[in-house]
Amino acid sequence: MTAHSEASAHSFDAKSLKANRSSSRNLFNIVMTGLAGLCILLALIPLVLVLFYVFANGFNRLDLDLFTQLPPPPGGTGGGIANAIGGTVIVVAISTIISVPIGVLCAIWLSEFGGDDTSIDEYVRFGVNILAGVPSIIAGVFIYGIMVRPGRPGYSALAGGVALAVLMLPTIIRTADEALKIVPQEIRWAALGVGASKYQTVLKVVLPAAIPAILTGVTLAIARAAGETAPLIFTALFSPFRFNGITQPIATLAVLVYNFATLPFKAQQELAWAASLILVLMVLLTSIIARFATRQKTY
Repeated sequence: MTAHSEASAHSFDAKSLKANRSSSRNLFNIVMTGLAGLCILLALIPLVLVLFYVFANGFNRLDLDLFTQLPPPPGGTGGGIANAIGGTVIVVAISTIISVPIGVLCAIWLSEFGGDDTSIDEYVRFGVNILAGVPSIIAGVFIYGIMVRPGRPGYSALAGGVALAVLMLPTIIRTADEALKIVPQEIRWAALGVGASKYQTVLKVVLPAAIPAILTGVTLAIARAAGETAPLIFTALFSPFRFNGITQPIATLAVLVYNFATLPFKAQQELAWAASLILVLMVLLTSIIARFATRQKTY
């Protein structure tokens, strides 16, 4: 066999081996893509079923009375959940007013004024991560011991708002911290270069640039807080009446669902399904707002 023939044979073998490897990679990619798609489908099936079940049971109860009237007494008919809708908005608003300033200021300190990796900011981040993993019922018991137990102010909308603020803080701190970090360092240098102080740079340049991403974290925290039940059972309790001040017990959608779903009366069960649907719609609305905020350029 000539040298030319041997070279041709080796070239053919190399091309054949390369084609086989390429074919194997393509087959592997197809199989893994199919498995990923199957996993996505399996993850979406429970979500779709839950949403369908809630819509199917709660949609028929959506009417004007639902948003304007109070719940009926046990065994009664009709009525609405106006007190729970308003109460949820009030409690979440209180928690937002408390948690957002504290969370954003903490994130500013961590991102802009913290020291090196061995300084206290690392311990603060560690504590925030631990707080994010604390069960919500523990936050409720904690606030119960501080604000509710005998000898203290008692069950109130304020206590419920404080409990939810504890749960919202980790999400706000972490997202705000990351939002401030992704603002380009050149923007800070430019502000400092024209004579701005460190505080002026942070408050007038860096923070406004990070507002869209911070807003995303706030809306996600609100979405989580709106659906919490256990902390509110220990702090805000429940009230069959309309809002009567932040120092009084208050009705919320999550606790209303918990209370009414197990009652043997059809009217209360229907209201529980309607409240579940409204909760889902509220969370969906906040998620849409968060998604819209992420579309805005951070800097």
